[in-house]
Amino acid sequence: MTSQRTPTDPVDEVLPLKDLILYGFQHVLVMAASPITAVFLVAQTLGFDSALTVSIISATFLVCGIGSILQSFGTAGFGARLPFIMVPGGAPIAIFLAIANQTDVQTAVGAVLMTGAFYFLALPVFRRLLRFFPPIVVGTMLLLVAVNLVKIYGGTITGRSGSADFADPVNVGLALATIALTVIFSRIFTGTLQRISVMLGLIAGTLLAAALGRLDMTGVMQGSFIAVPQPFPFGMPKFDVIAALPLIIFSIISMAEATGQTIATAEIVDRKGDAHAIVPRTIRGDAAMSLLGGMFGTSLIITSGENVGIVRATGVRSRYVTAMAGVILVLIALIAPISRLASVLPGPVVGGTAVIVFSIIGVIGIHVLSRVDLREHGAMFTLASGLAMGLMPILVPGIYSQFPQWSQMILGNGLAMGTITAAVVNALFQFKAPNSLDHKEHA
Repeated sequence: MTSQRTPTDPVDEVLPLKDLILYGFQHVLVMAASPITAVFLVAQTLGFDSALTVSIISATFLVCGIGSILQSFGTAGFGARLPFIMVPGGAPIAIFLAIANQTDVQTAVGAVLMTGAFYFLALPVFRRLLRFFPPIVVGTMLLLVAVNLVKIYGGTITGRSGSADFADPVNVGLALATIALTVIFSRIFTGTLQRISVMLGLIAGTLLAAALGRLDMTGVMQGSFIAVPQPFPFGMPKFDVIAALPLIIFSIISMAEATGQTIATAEIVDRKGDAHAIVPRTIRGDAAMSLLGGMFGTSLIITSGENVGIVRATGVRSRYVTAMAGVILVLIALIAPISRLASVLPGPVVGGTAVIVFSIIGVIGIHVLSRVDLREHGAMFTLASGLAMGLMPILVPGIYSQFPQWSQMILGNGLAMGTITAAVVNALFQFKAPNSLDHKEHA
């Protein structure tokens, strides 16, 4: 009697070591822009010296790496067992800076730690709300994620508005060339090379930037070789509930984002079972890594919409790839020259790679929405209202600038407002109120 082997699900497939390293490195290259830009924004705003900046970059890579391993393996209810890489969120960085500027950086770190703890307190309540995230809401959120991320990383291509080199044609050309090369590699290659077309596009764009004199490698080998992140680099944190309130409010929004990302990624990798049941594991992983990140002076470290785009773009569905990416991130954190090398990747090239990958998130959102009958009255208004409330703050910055400060944290977050609006409007249309006309007809 011969026994039949059950085929391994794509998400659980253990690839050969060379493939794990290659695909893991591709994930790292695509995602590295997020922690680097986040740390440099904080360092420039708060006036960190170069040594402290490198230390925080190292700490951020370390926590992102540990978090990616945790989300990929999913130990003891922490982590979704999906191909996730964790990064510092864009909105949490802005809130972290706002708290630090209004009080001090120790209070901002305390806010991160309180928010990490709040995730655990809020999760039992949030689990009851997961039924309000059907495909119409998830698809709307993915479209808004794509628009928001393309706008953010488009800024790495153009530079700061009003600066002397804003929209430098060479920088814009580098970004467009990187996008074009990525598409060309995806078209002409097959097999493994096609799967790493995103990484090949980034490398080719970087070489092109070097040829044009837009790659500065000075300082990469200067300084120490080993970087050991220090706990509480700013001293002991201060705990101020009022100051932490904006970040705590954001954590609720973050849980909604994690819901959409988990459901979308589970579908892409053909994860069996109810995707909604995995969401609490994702959120617990976010909570644990945010607590660890706070101890090392970072903002919230969370799963991000970037995962959806890179998984669909590369076709690599194994969670062991992102676990390997986590190992690589930990090594980057501990080897200082690699951290410094990652920080000199040309912004336009990174931006071009990010734009094509994040646009794919919008494609996935369209695919999710294609399963919804948008001719139906409720679905049409759910999508329209979600896009209206979500796109306004993204495309018209400052639209709520005259509103009270506390309300701007929510209203001004297009992703949050669009998702919440879609969920509420969808629930309103799904609620079947008694129809008086029907009663008359039956009478």
